[in-house]
Amino acid sequence: MVFSSAIFLFCFLPLVFLLYRLPFGKRWQNVLLAAASIIFYAFGNLNYVPLFLASILINYLTGLLLGKRFPHSRTVIAVNILLNLVILCIYKYTDFFITNVNSLFGLTLAPVGLILPIGISFFTFQGLSYTIDVYRNPEEYSPHFLNLLLYISFFPQLIAGPIVRWGDIARQIENRSCTPGKTASGIRRFLVGLSKKLLLADVAAYVVDSVFSLGVGDSRLAWLAGICYTLQIYYDFSGYSDMAIGMGRMFGFSIKENFLFPYTATSIRDFWRKWHISLSTWFREYLYFPLGGSRKGRGRAALNRLIVFFCTGLWHGANWTFVLWGLGHGLLSSLEGSGIIPVERLKKTLPGRLLLRVYTLLAVMLLFTLFRADNVAQGFGVIASMFRFQATATGGALLAGLSTPANTLILCLALLLALDPLGSRLHAWLTEESPRELLPDLCCVLLMLLSIMALAQSGFHPFIYFQF
Repeated sequence: MVFSSAIFLFCFLPLVFLLYRLPFGKRWQNVLLAAASIIFYAFGNLNYVPLFLASILINYLTGLLLGKRFPHSRTVIAVNILLNLVILCIYKYTDFFITNVNSLFGLTLAPVGLILPIGISFFTFQGLSYTIDVYRNPEEYSPHFLNLLLYISFFPQLIAGPIVRWGDIARQIENRSCTPGKTASGIRRFLVGLSKKLLLADVAAYVVDSVFSLGVGDSRLAWLAGICYTLQIYYDFSGYSDMAIGMGRMFGFSIKENFLFPYTATSIRDFWRKWHISLSTWFREYLYFPLGGSRKGRGRAALNRLIVFFCTGLWHGANWTFVLWGLGHGLLSSLEGSGIIPVERLKKTLPGRLLLRVYTLLAVMLLFTLFRADNVAQGFGVIASMFRFQATATGGALLAGLSTPANTLILCLALLLALDPLGSRLHAWLTEESPRELLPDLCCVLLMLLSIMALAQSGFHPFIYFQF
């Protein structure tokens, strides 16, 4: 069950929302949301519900030991981190490890073929966030299993984030309010996210999938695929985050922003302040700073960034394309931090700022092209095609088929909104929590109708980040 499916939009969400509004108090609301979240997860794969609950129970018991100031707290947190990572690695990286061992040593070990539990990367990181925070500050532990269950399983952000820190949500579990203004802004935010997914991301996805399935030899198609995938992943994932934040508001929760128009960034480091903010914050707080951050000189800071971005790439999936994507970002971030790429000097002039915008967008797009590829060879093949500057008859025929007036208009609009400044103003106008005018509400109703029409006409398009 995904947010953009008919069963979620017309059955699950309305039913949970109506039951939530029954006047039975906060405990009823928390029990309802926790139960609904488990049912929501079971729709993905019922067989992995016991694993999911066991993961939460492990983190709850760890929190109890740390909160009660168990004398061997270092051992407790070390075992907890190890257990969480072992569970994640077994399900996500076993076959990746076997495949690479076979290639390296000429073996023929059979893959295990484990099905990846939906959202395992996200709920594992939320569990680790809780236990590490309690280790650092034992007073933050939760004595109530229900509270931790709701924190980790809350269905709006369970499958693909944002990764919410315990400290940001703990008090809201016990004490929150659902004002009419907050609920209305949440509904509008949800509809904006839904329209991003169905009206923009899925159109870009159709173009990208068509080009990659052909096998790119035409430079025009290679550039088109790179640009469209850069738009697809942004609108797909930021749309999911909008929907999660919107639903959180509908149930009285305030979830932090996960995207701040990242394609306006003027450096790779700036990009990561605006892209998937919850993940970059997680790695900064729980890996980069413990490694020493930038406190031990530029050389060590560069190494720490490479380690963090290697882990960021690997977190996204068991494929060398993700690892190289992460290392590419780490290398550029390190070059910027060391001053080899003179970001601060270029920012002082208008031509310099324009050059930084072009450099950042180009780097992000090329790395996302590698990210999208099925394997490293295909990724570098598409990138190579971009710079061969050649056209083919097959490519021309496909390009003509893809360049319909509707597709062209939608993709140009998507590009315009992603590059700001119109996009941020329009987004705030539609979703801000304040006394409303009628026109923004009517616009959101129109977006809802267009999204329903798109849903009725298109096939099933899961969110990109479900695979992570």
